[in-house]
Amino acid sequence: MSYKHNEKYEKSELYRIRHSAAHIMAQAVMEMFPEAKIAIGPPIENGFYYDFDLPRNLTPEDLKAIEKRMRQIIAGRHPFVRKVVSAEEAKKVFADQPYKLELIENLERGSTDEHGNPLDEKPEISFYTHDTFTDLCRGPHVEHTGQINPSAVKLLSVAGAYWRGDEHNPQLQRIYGTAWKTPQELKDHLHMLEEAKKRDHRKLGKELDIFTFDEEVGPGLPLWLPNGGIIIEELEKLAKEIELAHGYERVRTPHLTKEALFIRSGHLPYYAESMYPPMEMEGVRYYIKPMNCPMHHKIFAARPRSYRDLPLRLAEYGTCYRYEKSGELFGLMRVRSMQMNDAHIYCSEEDFEREFMDVIAMYMEYFEIFGIEKYIMRFSTHDKAGLGKKYVDNERLWLKTEDMVRQAMENGNVNYVEVPGEAAFYGPKIDVQVWSAIGKEFTLATNQVDFAVPPRFDLKFKNSRGEDETPLCIHRAPLSTHERMIGFLIEHYAGKFPVWLAPQQVSIIPITDDQNEYTVKLERQLKAEGVRAKADLGSDRMNAKIRAAQKRQVPYMLVVGQREVEAQTVSLRKRDGSRQNGMPVGEFIQMVKERIVTRSPEL
Repeated sequence: MSYKHNEKYEKSELYRIRHSAAHIMAQAVMEMFPEAKIAIGPPIENGFYYDFDLPRNLTPEDLKAIEKRMRQIIAGRHPFVRKVVSAEEAKKVFADQPYKLELIENLERGSTDEHGNPLDEKPEISFYTHDTFTDLCRGPHVEHTGQINPSAVKLLSVAGAYWRGDEHNPQLQRIYGTAWKTPQELKDHLHMLEEAKKRDHRKLGKELDIFTFDEEVGPGLPLWLPNGGIIIEELEKLAKEIELAHGYERVRTPHLTKEALFIRSGHLPYYAESMYPPMEMEGVRYYIKPMNCPMHHKIFAARPRSYRDLPLRLAEYGTCYRYEKSGELFGLMRVRSMQMNDAHIYCSEEDFEREFMDVIAMYMEYFEIFGIEKYIMRFSTHDKAGLGKKYVDNERLWLKTEDMVRQAMENGNVNYVEVPGEAAFYGPKIDVQVWSAIGKEFTLATNQVDFAVPPRFDLKFKNSRGEDETPLCIHRAPLSTHERMIGFLIEHYAGKFPVWLAPQQVSIIPITDDQNEYTVKLERQLKAEGVRAKADLGSDRMNAKIRAAQKRQVPYMLVVGQREVEAQTVSLRKRDGSRQNGMPVGEFIQMVKERIVTRSPEL
């Protein structure tokens, strides 16, 4: 979750501890490198960081030395003292700190705060000083360094980070750390981080042959291997089943379109930085699409519509392309090519609440299937200061539409948190944060309301009075994109997919070559029943074949020897280590098919 607008977190004791720890770390670094140039050091989810321009790259030994010095500073119980200063005074104090000078100039103009976040009003410029270190900072902090438990602070890593997130700016060294109230909380967090490393979708995706990237293809453009293709097909099958039950119709749209379409939709003025540059053919400029909605609007407008046609629910697993900055690409979570679980619902105001809440109900169906127990709905609203720049300039419709969403969520008894300033340019939205099995947070699904774009496309339907009326449009993607969803599921399941989603569901392993014929027969029998089974007829010994299947996280291993051939049975080994010898083939087929059909999480 982004904590930029999380007022509850900013007022918490942990926020003050982490913010103060960032300053203490900066002091230790400046003592080690007096010539260092300092940038920003905010608290973040579960920790803090600080960016430095240093004369050399940091080493693990440096982190240990910095951590040791931090403990000494903490022990000094130095008070954090705030002082309000003028821009001129601030510039004198940081005369040899170019990054701070840039921030002070931005503060002077009122454009951003000391962490680079946009501001609406010209802020007060303040310093915080503890011991020998002074920083440009609005706070808050603990009263003194002694209020931080030195045994609950740890530096974690160093990474490269472009100044202000712009790849054209200097690259700095970012030191990440974490801080908690107690040593036990730190221990629990470090355990979670270790578990997260084991579950990292980039690592497991490679080990399980799910996806790959290639420099000749391009960064952020994943290639799905056969195992990944199977998972995609299963997710699409699930989406199609659920969407059919909810009254959706499927459509398909091209990958590129004329520039005029995105000018009309408003995406070019608001979204141009995230779009690939245009190509020109026969004097016409074309863009590859970053989203499907303008084309779905055209499908709605393809023929006259009546209130009897509504709600119209158009769904598509369309491939979109967005230019994410190189430094922001991250495995499957931030990519440039994505297959989106997209749909657009066109409805009247009278039908809005029912349709909006039906999307929320769809989330719940998916959460139950995937075993997602912790989630939060983030209701993103507009910021009046951004009208005409970041948001469509219509305050009346913003307030009206936000009230409609708020009322729907409250009538449906859905818990949500309201987050100002993060709406889509065309309307308010619900973003869904989910937590994996080990408590790692992901932004997954979205449910957006569009009051602005349908009028741009002159979308109309005849209401029951025979009058023209403009529909509302709901943009929704409960399963996010294939890329983000599969990245989440890899980490959520630690690569141990439930049977229905596992690329290979059964490995059939003969004890000797004498059982090869029976093994092949079983493979054919299982495949005929719709089970993804594979006979392992390689030259390795049985135990090596079992280990190989376990490494691939195959849910079921069927070991067959001469006894099984004679009795027409199998010896079942499950991925969790449990066994069942002498199992009739028909009984196993019935069991595995039941797990697949019901999409059971159990083996």
